Amino acid sequence: MEPFTQLTALTATFDRINVDTDQIIPKQFLKKIERTGFGVHLFHDWRYLDDAGTQPNPEFVLNAPRFQGAQILLARDNFGCGSSREHAPWALLDYGFRCIIAPSFADIFFNNCRKNGILVVVLQPEEVQALFEEVEANEGCELTVDLPSDEVRSPEGRMFSFEVDPFAKHCLLSGLDDIGWTLRFAGQITAYEQQARAQTPWTFLDS
Repeated sequence: MEPFTQLTALTATFDRINVDTDQIIPKQFLKKIERTGFGVHLFHDWRYLDDAGTQPNPEFVLNAPRFQGAQILLARDNFGCGSSREHAPWALLDYGFRCIIAPSFADIFFNNCRKNGILVVVLQPEEVQALFEEVEANEGCELTVDLPSDEVRSPEGRMFSFEVDPFAKHCLLSGLDDIGWTLRFAGQITAYEQQARAQTPWTFLDS
């Protein structure tokens, strides 16, 4: 997993509440367990006019030329609600988003993002609104999200602080998913298994 420290990047606005995971990545694309290749299907039903995904919807905000290449997504309340599919953050990350800023997130989606290297930032509604207004008024606007200092900064000088769970922050800064974090204790795990095998060999099938 790629570490997240500080990101200064083009920011896209997504002005919808209650965006659910079924819209983030529709069910018909949940056909593999690899984490890659889902970005092309992100927001498929809104992003395309046809089922095959060959006709972009010119009305959909992320199809706007000004937001191509955005890595930060400004969203509204309850982003990521609905089913618990981990494919939702996989699709967002594969599309190119490294950070999502919103007033609130669905809990499971929030945790799934952290485990996959996406920083989710919760700000007050009025702070998110101020960022919406600045980004929409300035094409090419880049926000800076600084994880070590827990700050979001804008070109016009706005600065908003956010909170991150210490363990989640450590994992994001270090580029560790749950498996990567667990493997840091591989030596201790091996030592425990060896001790357990010596003390209770009958519990091991290969003994």
